[in-house]
Amino acid sequence: MPQTQATQPHVGLFATCLMNVFRPNIGFATVQLLERAGCRVSAPPQQTCCGQPAYSAGDDDAARALARQLIAQFEPYDYVVAPSGSCMGTVHKYPEMLKDDPEWGPRAKALAAKAFELFSFLTQVRKVSIDARYEGTFTYHDSCSGLRQLGVKQQPRELLSDVAGLSVSEMDDAEVCCGFGGSFCVKY
Repeated sequence: MPQTQATQPHVGLFATCLMNVFRPNIGFATVQLLERAGCRVSAPPQQTCCGQPAYSAGDDDAARALARQLIAQFEPYDYVVAPSGSCMGTVHKYPEMLKDDPEWGPRAKALAAKAFELFSFLTQVRKVSIDARYEGTFTYHDSCSGLRQLGVKQQPRELLSDVAGLSVSEMDDAEVCCGFGGSFCVKY
């Protein structure tokens, strides 16, 4: 039975800075995947950075201000999803960042509970499988933030294992940092 708009989860797409500025095609592909998974997707037009660069640089006031702004933008949605482990890892730090704020602390905790990296959302929440065929072999390099902050390891492999004809060849050191590291690639 097809889902109606009322029964579809309403997902707020968090358009990360990198995706928004350099790779908008990732955003479009994310929307397509979420819609195929039975979700209604919206991207709040006023959203901004998650605050990771400020947080990483020790500018706690700016990081908390950005956190409050993002929380307010995404509270109306059933879920918040981003194709980024580092941004979702930062969102999951909001409860700690705002723990002493009686208004924003509980709101941060509520948002973090419904915020997911894309692969985790597709496999753990929506329980989708990919109906596709591709003859070939793949390997997968784990995202540092997704792996270390969110535990995203099996989820991408699970999705790819559904593709008929595709076989996995695990690379050596798949968990070793590639060196990009978000704002760290600029700093170091």
